[in-house]
Amino acid sequence: MGKYKKLTLLHSNDLHGDFLAETLDMALLGGISMLSGYINKVRSEEKNVLYCIAGDMLQGSVIDSEFKGISTIEIMNLLAPDIASIGNHEIDYGLAHLLFLERCAKFPIVNANLFIKNPYTRLFRPHKILKADGMNIMFIGIITDEILMGMKKDMLRSFVDVEDAAREVGHICNAYRNTDIDFTILLTHIGFEKDKQLAALLDPDWGVDLIIGGHSHTILEKPEKINDILIVQAGDGTSQVGRFDLVIDTDENAVHSYEWKLIPIKSTHCPRDEQIEQTIMRYKQETDKKYNRVLCRFPHALTHPGRYQETEMGNLFADILKNDFGVDVMLVGSGSIRKTTVSSMITLGELLEIFPYDDKAVQVSVTGRQLKRMLRYVFRDEMLAGYHTEFYQVSRGLRMVFDRQTGNFSVFTLEQQPIQDKRIYTVGLQGYHYENFADCFGFPVEEVYQNGKSRMLTTSLLDVLVERLSAACMMNAQIEGRILLDRRS
Repeated sequence: MGKYKKLTLLHSNDLHGDFLAETLDMALLGGISMLSGYINKVRSEEKNVLYCIAGDMLQGSVIDSEFKGISTIEIMNLLAPDIASIGNHEIDYGLAHLLFLERCAKFPIVNANLFIKNPYTRLFRPHKILKADGMNIMFIGIITDEILMGMKKDMLRSFVDVEDAAREVGHICNAYRNTDIDFTILLTHIGFEKDKQLAALLDPDWGVDLIIGGHSHTILEKPEKINDILIVQAGDGTSQVGRFDLVIDTDENAVHSYEWKLIPIKSTHCPRDEQIEQTIMRYKQETDKKYNRVLCRFPHALTHPGRYQETEMGNLFADILKNDFGVDVMLVGSGSIRKTTVSSMITLGELLEIFPYDDKAVQVSVTGRQLKRMLRYVFRDEMLAGYHTEFYQVSRGLRMVFDRQTGNFSVFTLEQQPIQDKRIYTVGLQGYHYENFADCFGFPVEEVYQNGKSRMLTTSLLDVLVERLSAACMMNAQIEGRILLDRRS
């Protein structure tokens, strides 16, 4: 008969600077204040409670970007997670700045597979063993290799690499085989589908019990179980928090029983944390002075409900940029648009929260055959299967209908004319996608150079958007059927 002990495990991922509560159905929803209130409430009610964050604490708010994450770390220190791992957006202000922020954190940040090449060493502590009621609970951090795509302009990029996640987990678990580890948790930021792949690769003798993931913003009804490992994720932001109530068999070092659910963070059952509110409002007052000016009005609130579909906000941005740059097609990464709704009167601060990753834009010249190849790669099997891949909002005039059965486009037209394979078309890309062309579109950018040199369109997409929105009395955007996925198969 094993010795059973209870552990309550709370978890978030992809907070993205989601500091402030929103009003929904006459009640407040989300925000760090009520999230902290709920966590503190559980800590007072239960004996053994741990709260962890699976990456991407940074980016997504004016408060975060204005203070380059220092504000976020101060707020996270007050939220007081027991442990966190890094996500790909932790690198947005540069690797050196991330290491500076890590020193500012009063909570441990773990990652096992991000390395300095020479001398060969990990950038972060790979794991941390936390104690609860005499139990040793080991957390190991794992990051997606997409973090390297965001480091192309970082002067330290050539010194850094990402190692194989499963191998690093095995190294750590084997090194602690003779330590009495009662429970092993991976804090990953690689996406839900890759979490399932990782779980299948892990040797059962390594003793991994649980994967708490992030990156794909996945909402689950129940945990997935692969290779006897439970896998969970908690969407994104602060509107909900994951909660495990676990009974651990400390003789077998395994889960005896569990209950898991997503807890909505609502004012009906989550008290406010006034201390954390005061800190947030101190930063907000500073940013409001600078960013509260109105840029433009829309006839109605515009939406961006999901990254893998045509959206109103995506059409708005793509059309503004196409018209400004004079290209045939403008592609805007869906993942660049970070909010699901923009109010009918947009301020500068709201634009920065919607489109927080300022970047250059580059024009490339591609043949019609290459353009089809680029966008067919976007609709590859991984995207259709639900993997966290890049997707694009497209400018007016381009229309695509993708046939899942044939794996090709049944309609691919520009200005109602079929795309001609040998004709040259000009395409505008964000700098991130240009610099990671092969990862985003499936073939080397050098193949398009024979059609003409690339050309810098702007060093700041935000400058263009701010100027064009400010100059307009009223703008509108709607769904036009630019991107359709044929689901008949």
